[in-house]
Amino acid sequence: MHGLLRSVWDEPRPPDAPRRVWRDWALVGVLTPAILLEGFLRQDLQWWPLSMIYSLVMLPTLLWRRTRPLLVLTIPVVVTGLIQLSTGADPAEMGSLAYMLLILYSLSRWGSGREAAAGVALIAGAVLVAAFSSLLVLSDVVGAYTVVFAAIALGGTFRYRARARMRELDQVKLLEREQLARDLHDTVAHHVSAMAIRAQAGIATAVTRPDAAVEALRVIEAEASRTLTEMRAMVRLLRRDEPPELAPSPHVADLEQLAVQGREGPSVDVELAGDLAALPPTVGAALYRIAQESVTNARRHARHATRIEVRVAADDTTVRLRVSDDGDSTASRPAAIPGYGLIGMIERAGLLGGTCEAGPNPGRGWTVTAVLPRTGVTT
Repeated sequence: MHGLLRSVWDEPRPPDAPRRVWRDWALVGVLTPAILLEGFLRQDLQWWPLSMIYSLVMLPTLLWRRTRPLLVLTIPVVVTGLIQLSTGADPAEMGSLAYMLLILYSLSRWGSGREAAAGVALIAGAVLVAAFSSLLVLSDVVGAYTVVFAAIALGGTFRYRARARMRELDQVKLLEREQLARDLHDTVAHHVSAMAIRAQAGIATAVTRPDAAVEALRVIEAEASRTLTEMRAMVRLLRRDEPPELAPSPHVADLEQLAVQGREGPSVDVELAGDLAALPPTVGAALYRIAQESVTNARRHARHATRIEVRVAADDTTVRLRVSDDGDSTASRPAAIPGYGLIGMIERAGLLGGTCEAGPNPGRGWTVTAVLPRTGVTT
C-alpha cells in the first residue's frame, strides 16, 4: 500500500497537455447563455443574483483546467467557502454549475499526483466544513462525495487509457526501428563483402597491373564511405538488447511480387518509373515495407474495392511512392487517429529523412503517399 501511495504521489503530469482548443471556447460560449437562461427562468433560486454572477465569474476558469488544474479547482472552492461562512448564502445552487465536474475530471486527467492528492483533500475538506456548518445534510454529503469521486475516477480512467496507448505506440515505433536496423545490417554486410572482394582483386593484380589495384582502392573507398553512412544511421536507431533474427532485406524490385500475392480481393497493379536500380538498400527496403503495409491495409479495410495501384517514381533527389485504392474512403479508416500500421510507416520514412501521409481521396478510395530522399540519409 505504501508503494502504491508513493507512486501516486510521485506521478508527473502527462506530457503534451493541450492548453486551449476551440472546444474550450465553444464550451464557454454555450454555457454562458445557459447560465443566464437558468438564472432568469428559475423561480426557486434563493440567491439568484449571487448564484448567476458566481456561475458566470467562475466559468472562464475552464480555459485553464488542463494547465492549472489545482488552481482552477481551488478558486471556486475557496470563494464558495468564504461566501458561505460570511453570508450564509449558497452561491452554488444552480444546475449549470455542473460544469465544475469538468474541473474535477481535469484534475485527475492532467494534474500531477501531488496536485490530485491536494485537490481531493481540498474538496473533501470543503464538503466536511459544509456538513458541520449545517449547510449540507448527511444525504447531500454522501451524494457530493459520490459525484466528486466519480468525476475523479473518470479522469483517471482516461489518463490510464492514454498512457496505455502511448506505450503501444512506442512499442510499434521500436519494432519498426528494429526492422530498419535489420535492413541496415544487411546493407552494411553487403558493402563490407564488396570491399573484401575488391581488396582481394587489388592484391592479386598489384604486381602485374598497378592501375587495376588503384581502381580497386577507389572502389573500396567509395564502399567504405557508403558503409560509414549506413553505420551512422544504425547508431541512431533504438534496438532491444536481444539480437533479432536476420532476414534478407527486400528491395524495390520485390514490389512486383505484390501484384501476384493473393487471388482474392482487389487486384494489385504495380508500376515502376525512373532510375530505381541505384537506390540505396535502405531506401528500397523502406519503399517495399511501406507499400506492403499499404496494400495489406487496403485489402483488409477498403470495402467494395476492386483495384489497388502501386506507383513508384524516382528522380535525381527523391523517390515517391503512391498506393491508392478505389474502395469506400469512409470505411473504418479514420485519418484523425492513425493506426499502428500507419504509425510504423511514418516512423520508417522519418528515420530516412522522408515523409509519409495517408488519407481519403476526394471521390472514392484511400491513398498513402511516401516521399524519401534518394540518398537515404537519416535526419
